[in-house]
Amino acid sequence: MKIESIMVTGDSWGTANSIAKEVGMKTIIAEAKPDTKAKKSKGLTVAMVGDGINDSPALVAAEVGMAIGAGTEIAVEAVDIVLIQSNLEDVITAIDLSRKTFSCIRLNYIWALGYNLLGIPIVAGALW
Repeated sequence: MKIESIMVTGDSWGTANSIAKEVGMKTIIAEAKPDTKAKKSKGLTVAMVGDGINDSPALVAAEVGMAIGAGTEIAVEAVDIVLIQSNLEDVITAIDLSRKTFSCIRLNYIWALGYNLLGIPIVAGALW
């Protein structure tokens, strides 16, 4: 999918390493403050997944913010997508769904362009 996952958490290094090992993440930044979470790497599109009040600045700063449904109300209000269940696999589902939706939109643009390229001249009397 050409996506690099980085865990940025306010939890301790021990907790972060344990969770990262369980989900297969290689890059970890632990004991991060809320302002550190909100910093972005230049030239990258950032999607942030969070659940707490400390995640809210980063969720707003990211191009795509995703809140886990069990999160705080402020986190849920600050995001673009709310994941109903507390399941990280839903992030992959959301990305796949958005890509399929975007490809459908592109296909609709192509059909609309073709329809208008043919339809407008015909209606204007090009065939008469």
